[in-house]
Amino acid sequence: MGATESLREHYARKQRDRQALDYPFSTPEVILTKPVQVESVQTESVQAGPAKAKIAQNKSVDEAILLGKQLIEVARGVFWLRMPMPMALDHINVYLLQDDDGWYLVDTGLNTSHVRAIWQRVGAEVFNHLPVKGIICTHFHYDHASLSSWLMEYFSAPLYMTYGEYFTQRALAASRQDVGSEQQKQFYLSCGMDKKLVNEMLTACRDDPFMGHYPNRFIRIREHDVFHIQGRKWQVVIGEGHSPEHACLYCEQDALLIAGDQLLPEISSNVLVSDVEPESDPLSNWFSSLDKLSQLKADTLVLPSHGPVFKNLHARVDQLREHHHDQLDLVRSKASLLSEAYKGNSEAYKGNTNRNGFTAYQALNWMFDRKLSPIESMLAQGETLAHLNWMHWQGELEYSDEPDGIRRYRFTKTNTIRNTGEGS
Repeated sequence: MGATESLREHYARKQRDRQALDYPFSTPEVILTKPVQVESVQTESVQAGPAKAKIAQNKSVDEAILLGKQLIEVARGVFWLRMPMPMALDHINVYLLQDDDGWYLVDTGLNTSHVRAIWQRVGAEVFNHLPVKGIICTHFHYDHASLSSWLMEYFSAPLYMTYGEYFTQRALAASRQDVGSEQQKQFYLSCGMDKKLVNEMLTACRDDPFMGHYPNRFIRIREHDVFHIQGRKWQVVIGEGHSPEHACLYCEQDALLIAGDQLLPEISSNVLVSDVEPESDPLSNWFSSLDKLSQLKADTLVLPSHGPVFKNLHARVDQLREHHHDQLDLVRSKASLLSEAYKGNSEAYKGNTNRNGFTAYQALNWMFDRKLSPIESMLAQGETLAHLNWMHWQGELEYSDEPDGIRRYRFTKTNTIRNTGEGS
């Protein structure tokens, strides 16, 4: 919420944000867990260009993939499929790009038996005996890439990723045994978190069943590379902030953007700082990436990784930029109130160790005023640090590492709360 925004005003603004976007398609339903034996089902073909989906006769229609219901063609030869995830964010969108002689898959879904079964059914019922020509992963996060090795083997297809995403995935998987190291513990303790919460976060991270995977080979893609698919030119557009070298695919002639997590319609992607690069400034990179996306055509159809396909790209870029500036304003406002409270109570000011600043964990509780799970707390602390680091590198905030091991922040000048979200 903004610094002076009530809860009612906050939800009213979120509703206006949703109404500013255009959602031209219904959301696809998730396909059944169990694959059917395609050869045992009497079928008729539904034509959608050269692609064919099979619809069961004499059986429940839920037993076959239905075009327009579970597989939605959002543009000629571009299909939207939704994969389930067993977590609070309960789905990921993946996209199938039909070429004249095969298919490209964009993102993989989680490495679960359900998702593998869905891909088996898609291969049997939709690909019409044509090969998969490539698997394109927008970035390394496991909902986007953890099934890449299995898909490469199952479909005998190459993997395309940026260098930064591939090697980040590989490095994190190879260092999984280091989760809970003294460096990592101290990083979170220095934020002002208590030891119990830090241990709960690191335990949850160690127990995550989707960590640890990486594919053993890939084909590198770079900014401005082009995929030529069924007469379209899909140009690679690199984004930063959410991940190190996130690849979006942009087709200028048809105004289509496969956005991955760089542009989501209903939530804001996590922008975080971790113990690996504690002084980094990912929020500056995120703002720069939003500026880059704002140069694309205003009527672009955006195909995000989470939430519905939408239009009004420029409006959403503005909303996301405004969201982060609201969070910055919130920290400024809360820190100012904290300082005034200490000054107004001389005894509290005299005896309180926070009198010369505030901790990153205090700022987390300002920015995320709700109950969080251990994993959510880890992500929220990383996002809070991204905002604090941004203000530090802008010259607005300074910090000191105190003898108790906790870093405390102070504003270097009287801060001014923004009234607009323009600029970065």
